[in-house]
Amino acid sequence: MSKATYVNGNTIQLLHNGSEFFPALEQSIDSALYEIYLETYIFANDFTGRKISSALIRAARRGVTVHLLIDGFGSYKLPGSFVQNMLDAGVKVLIYRREVFFFKLRRYRLRRMHRKLAVIDARIAFTGGINIIDDYTPPFEHAPRFDYAVSIEGPLLKDIYTATQRLWRIVAWAHFKKRWVNTVKLSPVDRRRGDQLAGFLIRDNFRHRHDIEKEYLSAIDAAQNEIIIANAYFLPGRHFCEALNKAARRGVNVILFLQGKVEYRLQHYATHALYGNLLDAGIKIYEYTQGYLHAKVAVIDQYWATVGSSNIDPFSLMLAREANMVIRNREFASQLRTSLTLAIAKHSLLVARANWQSKSWIYHAVNWFSYYVIYYAQSILGYGQKPIEHHITV
Repeated sequence: MSKATYVNGNTIQLLHNGSEFFPALEQSIDSALYEIYLETYIFANDFTGRKISSALIRAARRGVTVHLLIDGFGSYKLPGSFVQNMLDAGVKVLIYRREVFFFKLRRYRLRRMHRKLAVIDARIAFTGGINIIDDYTPPFEHAPRFDYAVSIEGPLLKDIYTATQRLWRIVAWAHFKKRWVNTVKLSPVDRRRGDQLAGFLIRDNFRHRHDIEKEYLSAIDAAQNEIIIANAYFLPGRHFCEALNKAARRGVNVILFLQGKVEYRLQHYATHALYGNLLDAGIKIYEYTQGYLHAKVAVIDQYWATVGSSNIDPFSLMLAREANMVIRNREFASQLRTSLTLAIAKHSLLVARANWQSKSWIYHAVNWFSYYVIYYAQSILGYGQKPIEHHITV
């Protein structure tokens, strides 16, 4: 059932939040000699956005071929003058599905480019859940957005580089920019750079529609001891919930580390609708309280780990273009697990089953109303799944 093709000989470094990711990305951009690909859902006109933009401009001016792909919805606030400044410097900028009329609800609008990927000189790549945006977001200026990325060096670069080139080519042709395609010929460095076994997974609406979800389900079904999932927007379908419940009932310690702050109300309450079923199965749920949780990571049996852009919700698993790294390495998994368990211990609250059941029927009804609003919206747009059965505790 696993969809990942695992490649040995890689060095993969875990990067905590933007404080570690952005300096590493900027340094790699500044050291680029030939070519840069950067994909991001959000590119913000803030301190971080201007800093990375300046690095891309510096690279273009010294002769590096720079490709920047941003999403038309996630980056719709980016001023035209900001983009034009990069174009004038020689940065090739493409917008994936540019948004013009926000009041029109159309089926294709939900198919976004949600990947966060960078490939520099086909020798080092970055991926994860971090957009090009400041870590600190009001009203949580005291705590950064909780997220992860990874840097990758080694033979796996071939798969990442190919996927990045392919999407750029598709979007460039759609924008009648064929001259921006394959202007540099590089061969990814395929020699061993370490001893980590890893695979690269994407989700699209063609050949890789369910690859990330199937890899998750395969790992969950094989789990023997522990599953820790940290996810910003957690609204899994029936099969995913059943897999977690079965794991918990066969004795696996299943821990969910989820968003504690209300960011998007409808999704927040829809997620809460699932809590009762998950808690009844013996799953432990912790909510992050320090700020916004934006991570999309998991560790299973202290050996299998994933870091990427894909949430466990309909948007990521059924609609958006996503990219996840899957790593089978005890040292890496242990490092990620330690980071997660520390954050859970210091900055989260346990959702107690008894307290959850004692909440008013009105509260539970609001949660299920939110869940079904999202479910039927998906159905109307042609993306519906069978809803999860429920009961409202009075």
